[in-house]
Amino acid sequence: MTDAGASYGLWLLVFINSAVFIIFAFSFFKPQTKRDWRSFGAFSAFVVALFTEMYGFPLTIFFLSGWLQSTWPEVDWFAHDSGHLPEMMFGWQSNPHFGPFHLLSFVFIGGGFWLISVAWYHLWNAQRQGLLATTGPYARIRHPQYVGFVLIMLGFLVQWPTLLTLAMFPVLVWMYARLHALSTSARFSCHRSRARP
Repeated sequence: MTDAGASYGLWLLVFINSAVFIIFAFSFFKPQTKRDWRSFGAFSAFVVALFTEMYGFPLTIFFLSGWLQSTWPEVDWFAHDSGHLPEMMFGWQSNPHFGPFHLLSFVFIGGGFWLISVAWYHLWNAQRQGLLATTGPYARIRHPQYVGFVLIMLGFLVQWPTLLTLAMFPVLVWMYARLHALSTSARFSCHRSRARP
């Protein structure tokens, strides 16, 4: 995608991609409390902001266009491929979808999805028995779903960094850390001493 007209304004792609990731997250996270809904809403806002800049309107590139164009004048910054800022800034000359940062992002995103899906089975099984989940990923990580969501967001930041998502990422990590800290109970304190945060 090198034509700026065809690169952005693809609102159907914004909707489809956002819906896929939000529905996937909802299917595993299943928010129950107000706090859960706030965290899920913040994650959803992150996803919508990311895909809006990826396919809808390149706000970050508009804000940084003066600096980007003066530093890398040979790059067409309004082409879709140029939205992969790390590849462009480090001079990757080939298709950015196969660049080192993009491939690294696949590792983070895939690892996050894998962790969420593997942890879900152990959580579901423990909840059916009325127990605290302490097997599988829960044996080593207190909240694998939160870690999985953070890995997915980190992967998207590596793949397609935007000003909004860069600002939202530490807030979301703080929210998940806060949720983690608030989930202390008598049953949980024993597991907390064995598993890493």
